[in-house]
Amino acid sequence: MNPQKGEILCINKPYTWTSFDLVNKVRGILRHRTRNKNLKVGHAGTLDPLATGVLIICTGKATKRIEELQADVKEYVATLKLGATTPSFDKETEEDATYPTEHITKELVETTLQQFVGTIEQIPPSFSAVRVNGKRAYQMARKGQEIELKPKQLTIDEIELMSCELPDMIRIRVVCSKGTYIRALARDIGKALGSGAYLTDLCRTRIGQYKLEDCLDITKFDDWLNNQTIEIEKETIQKPKS
Repeated sequence: MNPQKGEILCINKPYTWTSFDLVNKVRGILRHRTRNKNLKVGHAGTLDPLATGVLIICTGKATKRIEELQADVKEYVATLKLGATTPSFDKETEEDATYPTEHITKELVETTLQQFVGTIEQIPPSFSAVRVNGKRAYQMARKGQEIELKPKQLTIDEIELMSCELPDMIRIRVVCSKGTYIRALARDIGKALGSGAYLTDLCRTRIGQYKLEDCLDITKFDDWLNNQTIEIEKETIQKPKS
């Protein structure tokens, strides 16, 4: 492993951590190990603090591949609470309205989900990093300011109903393009069901070829790095003197 020449690390982002928290942690460890205070470290695709799962972190020259990696297809497993909404479309904010769910059946859920497969338009959440007049939308939303966001075109390749515990919970698997907000998808599914919905759990399980089962655990990153460092030291010892 050579962080300075460039590495692509796949790490399972912990719950409540921001994507920057994880990058900052990895950057600090690697800069200390390499004694390079200027080592570049960045991530390919933000995850909300209340989400977990695959976060790709690039180091050194591999940071040039961030845009390419961000464009890859992503897969998520999401749990939605039906019959209620929140301003942020997830658990970050309190429920602000409730809706009937008595009419919702498994058949209705399955039919409704298929309406979102293909190329669709989606209005991003107000509580998001989208820029409005030079400011982040979430900064304005938290101040109670009204925001008008334009819909964006995106592609949903697959939606699978994994479990259905009516009247108030469904779990889905979503394969989608870059720029998809699963929180906004939860909002739109709730509306399409003639009710409301918001996200209670979200895990990104894949970005392109990088899968959750292949991810590193940040709490074990130091131990993993120790093994990688030993291999690098051996290679260095075996190099002939110039």
